[in-house]
Amino acid sequence: MATIAHEGQLWETYLEFEDDPRKIGFRGRFRFDGAGSDGATRSTTTTVIIIEDSYEEALAKARHMDQRALVALLRSTLPGDG
Repeated sequence: MATIAHEGQLWETYLEFEDDPRKIGFRGRFRFDGAGSDGATRSTTTTVIIIEDSYEEALAKARHMDQRALVALLRSTLPGDG
């Protein structure tokens, strides 16, 4: 979805959909993947924050998030940044 920067590190941002066997809407969370200083990949996710009736509506809502909002969501998932 996007590449964002936080504290000198680049993070790739993805929208992941929750598997819901009842098929009640489309529920998505953001996943952030970044490389640590040792070269290892770090990954963190938000809770489900996007709930829409269709896949297209969920994707559109996620795409309308600006970089400041994405950085704030990333920060909320990192230890010590709360």
